[in-house]
Amino acid sequence: MNRALATLFLGVGLCLAGGTFDSPSLYVPGVALGALALGSLLWVRLSARGASVMRLPGPHAVVEDEPWPLRVEIRLPLIPPPGGELHEPLLGWPVPIGGRWLKRVRINVRFARRGRRRLEPNRLVIHDPLKLDTVDVEGPGGDEVLVLPRIEPVLAPGGGGGAGPGGALSGGAERGAAGRRLDGAAELEIDGLRPYREGSPASRIHWPAVARTGEMIERRLTADVDSAPLVVLDPTRPASEEALDMAVRAAASLCVYLGRSGGCSVLLPGDRRPVEIGKDMGAWPQVHARLALVEPEVGVPATARAPRGGAVFWVTAADGRRLPRTLDRLAAAARYLVSPSPLAGYRAAFTVAGCTGQMLDRARRRAGRVRRAAA
Repeated sequence: MNRALATLFLGVGLCLAGGTFDSPSLYVPGVALGALALGSLLWVRLSARGASVMRLPGPHAVVEDEPWPLRVEIRLPLIPPPGGELHEPLLGWPVPIGGRWLKRVRINVRFARRGRRRLEPNRLVIHDPLKLDTVDVEGPGGDEVLVLPRIEPVLAPGGGGGAGPGGALSGGAERGAAGRRLDGAAELEIDGLRPYREGSPASRIHWPAVARTGEMIERRLTADVDSAPLVVLDPTRPASEEALDMAVRAAASLCVYLGRSGGCSVLLPGDRRPVEIGKDMGAWPQVHARLALVEPEVGVPATARAPRGGAVFWVTAADGRRLPRTLDRLAAAARYLVSPSPLAGYRAAFTVAGCTGQMLDRARRRAGRVRRAAA
């Protein structure tokens, strides 16, 4: 039962008892309690009529641990409420409201984990100072925020700074030598079209597309695709949710680093063909949004069996501490395993987002030389 109604009934009961037992002293508290209950009911109900609370629209996406602007607007009628609080799920604590007709709450909140966050409706609670009567005004719900994985620096072994463009991640020597070997066989194989890049030969310009769209379009050759570094995200059998988040951050960080260094490709879970990320980073926003929604998968990524002229970065969250079979059979100029759990016997080439990148081929060659020397 509402506490105001209970107080009103108590006041009426005291007045009836005073009349029954001819005790005027009971009329005073009875009338006081009745007046207090009626006053609280009228004040709270009238001030709640027309009151509203609304969360103002903010950015639809935000990176992990970066500030997201929370803006809440409270509208109150002409009669100010006797008291109350704003209950906003993103804040975690009630915000007291005063007697103003319009009030705004502005604060920056942060999301610790990636993914799609559905924001629960906020509530405006109006009550009298004694909380004899309470009215809840619920705001509209259905808002969503996409939390993107954060980008972290790619560091050389020992954390002595970022790996340079000519270091392990650039794939310069490996990609260049193997890429030249493939150029002769794949030069005439067209893989698709892309915006014209300054410095490309005029023979690559696709003039029918230029005439149709009015923009400079060039042919994309198979050699260009195969010679670019490939980042493969393997979300199968993750050791934990945190390990999967670390792997996703590592894959995102590698895509940004390699893309800005000259371009790369990324194979996302469920895709059969990689997505190309150029130096202009035009395809990156879509890839970044898809990385935010990565969930544990059952199947291994479907990588192509054809040899690649560029390096392959296999990013996994598994805790097997064994070389993935698909990566072991994959032919590439250089192969890197990026995982929160490093493999024993392989030297770290770089670290990123709590994961260690290890180049497999060099370690294998070193082990072979050791075995031959021992024999």
